[in-house]
Amino acid sequence: QVQLVESGGGLVQAGGSLRISCAGSERIFSNYAMGWFRQAPGKVREFVAAITWSGGRTYYADSVKGRFTISRENAKNTMYLQMNSLKPEDTAVYYCAADSSRPIPTMTTALYNYWGQGTQVTVSS
Repeated sequence: QVQLVESGGGLVQAGGSLRISCAGSERIFSNYAMGWFRQAPGKVREFVAAITWSGGRTYYADSVKGRFTISRENAKNTMYLQMNSLKPEDTAVYYCAADSSRPIPTMTTALYNYWGQGTQVTVSS
């Protein structure tokens, strides 16, 4: 069974840092591109960052470029999102996702077929 579980969310002040993690099955980390998405109250889920299976290429939304870093450790079946210089507008539930169909990750939410349950990140001003 393919599972993804996020952890590490919490409350942080603006300008602070937080690292969230996504643990999953060996099947995912052996083969799939992965990504992070977020959803704020009343808004649609949006792309944050993505990474190829090998970790060799990464992609970011303009809103987080230069502040967030996506990475993965396939040997540990874990993906990370390091978030620096956090802003109140980064407040959202953050989801990790895996795409079993494409070697190059997409920014399109609907094309990811495996999702975690989400972890809340709240940035206070």
